[in-house]
Amino acid sequence: MENMQAVNSFVAAYLKKKGFKEAEQLLEDLQNKESAPIDFHNDPDLAKFIHHFSQSEDDVARYQDGYSKLRSWTYSSLDLYKHELLRVLYPVFIHSFMDLVAKGHLQEARTFFNAFHEDHELMHSRDLQKLEGVLSQSHLEEMEFARSLRQNKVNIKICQYSYDLLLQYLHKTQSTAMLGVINEHVNFQVTSGQPGSISDDTEVVTLIGSCQDAASLINQKEIHWGLLEDSLEERLEKEGGLLSDSEKTEAENKEGDVDDSKKRSVEGGKQGASTKKLKKDKAVNATAKSARPEAKPTPAAPRVKPELTLPVMSTEVEQSILEDLRNRVQLSSVALPSVSFYTFLNTHNGLNCSSISQDGSLVAGGFSDSSLKVWDMAKLGQQAVQVAATLQGENDSTSSEHVAGPNGVKRSYTLFQGHSGPVYSATFSPLGDFILSSSADTTIRLWSTKLNANLVCYKGHNYPVWDVQFSPAGHYFASSSHDRTARIWSMDRIQPLRIMAGHLSDVDVSTDIPFSVCWFLYHISNPIINSLTFLSQCVQWHANCNYIATGSSDRTVRLWDVQSGECVRIFIGHRSMILSLAMSPDGRYMASGDEDGTIMMWDLSSGRCVTPLMGHTCCVWSLAFSCEGTLLASGSADCTVKLWDVTTSTKALKNEEKIGSPNRLRSLKTLATKSSPVYSLRFSRRNLLFAAGVLSKNV
Repeated sequence: MENMQAVNSFVAAYLKKKGFKEAEQLLEDLQNKESAPIDFHNDPDLAKFIHHFSQSEDDVARYQDGYSKLRSWTYSSLDLYKHELLRVLYPVFIHSFMDLVAKGHLQEARTFFNAFHEDHELMHSRDLQKLEGVLSQSHLEEMEFARSLRQNKVNIKICQYSYDLLLQYLHKTQSTAMLGVINEHVNFQVTSGQPGSISDDTEVVTLIGSCQDAASLINQKEIHWGLLEDSLEERLEKEGGLLSDSEKTEAENKEGDVDDSKKRSVEGGKQGASTKKLKKDKAVNATAKSARPEAKPTPAAPRVKPELTLPVMSTEVEQSILEDLRNRVQLSSVALPSVSFYTFLNTHNGLNCSSISQDGSLVAGGFSDSSLKVWDMAKLGQQAVQVAATLQGENDSTSSEHVAGPNGVKRSYTLFQGHSGPVYSATFSPLGDFILSSSADTTIRLWSTKLNANLVCYKGHNYPVWDVQFSPAGHYFASSSHDRTARIWSMDRIQPLRIMAGHLSDVDVSTDIPFSVCWFLYHISNPIINSLTFLSQCVQWHANCNYIATGSSDRTVRLWDVQSGECVRIFIGHRSMILSLAMSPDGRYMASGDEDGTIMMWDLSSGRCVTPLMGHTCCVWSLAFSCEGTLLASGSADCTVKLWDVTTSTKALKNEEKIGSPNRLRSLKTLATKSSPVYSLRFSRRNLLFAAGVLSKNV
């Protein structure tokens, strides 16, 4: 009823102002007959009429006064409904500001912005920085972000009672400017029952419109997220090779008893088995394992056929991988992984990216001077022993594999040179025998870690290549670029196999500086560009190699079919550019991290966000799932590595349907470095977590 009264009052005022007395009288007659109520918010024609009426009263003070009163009323509301009503303030604020700019009231718009922007700094600082640059009417058309806001609506979830309270307020105060903005730019999703949790605020305010409609249409496509048929994991399961820790211990004891009984007595055999067990427990952290309960059986992921022709794996490599899988440590919320952290020293702000091989034996760094450097951890260990021996007066026999650097000084890394611009990404092949690097020179290079030489230079992108990633099976790799495309390549062809286009912005770079400016800085003032950090992991392969995911500065993540090149999912919900992606080992879930420190867990089959992960205070540069998918590790520019309980999050959707409140993902542990932002993370096949970062004096 309040809806109808609000509409009637505004329409009556409009008719009276224009002098339509007959129409005004007719409206009064209709009111007296108690005609059916009009849904003013869901009727687009009526909404446009109300917005036009509110715009016809060109009183600049109405925006300042109307928003100020709405803000005061919202903050004085009952605590139970306040957090829902506060969600309305941000879209009203930004559109009031843009309305003032569009009408040419630039000084009043700036005054309005300065008066109220601090209210939204916490949640929308990145958006406000962009809007602060809107200084004229032409900027509204030229700026992609502002144009997107003007062309789309903001979708807000709100309970029925909060919605009614807002309508009553707008009706009583006759705030035509605020009502016009709300009708034109806000779409309410009204729910019955109690208001949602305040922790839902990160996911209830989203941009909708043409992009959302397209996403909904695309997300109806069928995807096959299962694992590959006849994989090594499946083969090992059939053979009974994947045993629980208790079963492994029993098997080890039995083996020890049988072997030792041939040589000594039964008691001696038990002693030998105990010694063997003790050594094994030390190797895999016995304290954590003994505290962990038996894992509950989980339903197996469906099996799918590969769409790409996968390379044939040698028997020797298969046996090595199977051995790692048999000795994998099972992780859980009470059995956390051991972590090995590699710190880069004396990089002088020149390190752009880092990568770690599957077994952690090799670490690579890409630098602004166009070089790629690879460290062999085994050789570093040998060098340390030799230095110690030298200090003790023993004969110095430095390994000949350490190549002499400038001034004859031995260097402990292998230097790869060939790029003509900063190296932005590097990735090892699954076996560690190859490494790919991408650069500002628009190329991707393939290097051999055995020959220490450049094998191939891949050309195809027209602008800097921000990221490159090997597929889980090797041979194929994916790249992402400033040209807003992702491309699929194979090692044996110099031209891309597929080109994925569709993002509205870069795929991806973690800076808001326009490319033209970056290019100028690089060529004219190289020291300036060296102080910037370009980090992204915005290409990620699905576990079955049939899909790749790309993250972009347009705040979306897209899933692509590698065979057809079509986009099959669009994930919308982030409020800033996407910097990192990770796929769960079973292929069902995906995690994405953004510039504001938010991580989102997505269900690939439905395209829905399972839960947001809040905890980091800065850019999330790296994400990695444990091998069995129970834990998620995240590395950030806030100098921490966080471990999350994924098992809790994957049950969130079911719990939400049953009790109406989603289960939040649980942060298990935060591992802080002294002052090293975390650049990369990697779980080995045995579930050891490797991390790499650079010592920063600015943190």
